[in-house]
Amino acid sequence: MTWKTIRLELARTADHPNGSPAHAYVFRVPLDDEGLIDPSALRKAEKRPVVRRFWPGERDQNGVVISSEKGWAFSYKIGDDDDEVIFGLQSHPIKIGEYLTITETDGSELPFKVVSCQE
Repeated sequence: MTWKTIRLELARTADHPNGSPAHAYVFRVPLDDEGLIDPSALRKAEKRPVVRRFWPGERDQNGVVISSEKGWAFSYKIGDDDDEVIFGLQSHPIKIGEYLTITETDGSELPFKVVSCQE
């Protein structure tokens, strides 16, 4: 298990046909050898798995990576009103070039590409 810092950037969408590096998340989680989040290591270090959300025209948001009923999520304050669920991350490895779908707080699902994953 190794703690990694991962950067996700918005992949191609109707509004951003070339994607958008300005719409991004940077987060830190413990990954096993297969690139999956290590749940026990994450629980043991509850303040270490942080996330920062960058969005044009909005103030950056800082939060934590949590395990919820819906799966792994980014959470910015206590309660689940602001949680952004990461689709399928329980069984999907985090590797450069892979894609993840994040459900925003308004319910929209957006694709993100893993552009970096480093210690």
